[in-house]
Amino acid sequence: MHKKLRLRNRADFSRVYRHGKSFANHQFVVYWFSKKEVERFRVGISVSKKVGNAVVRNRMRRLVKEIVRHHEPEIAGGLDMVFIVRKGALSMEYAELEKSVLHVLRKAKLLKASRK
Repeated sequence: MHKKLRLRNRADFSRVYRHGKSFANHQFVVYWFSKKEVERFRVGISVSKKVGNAVVRNRMRRLVKEIVRHHEPEIAGGLDMVFIVRKGALSMEYAELEKSVLHVLRKAKLLKASRK
């Protein structure tokens, strides 16, 4: 995922948590905050220490980034999003994770097809 598409500092994460909306399933929580001045979206990923050690947390972060990168054209622009990975995602294969991420995005109406 390109650096311009990442939420990096604490203030951005805090703004999304404080002013954004959220939707969750058993594996992920997604918070989003609309930013009309930009046409692209930015993504941050948070994985708690409760989920696992550093190796596990970084692996989950990489998998979610890869799923978002593959589906970048389908995701609506003008958003800051934060994905929170839950423990339920640990035992899942890549295809199941991808389905779960798309499910949470679809339910939150963050995909271009579901925005209409």
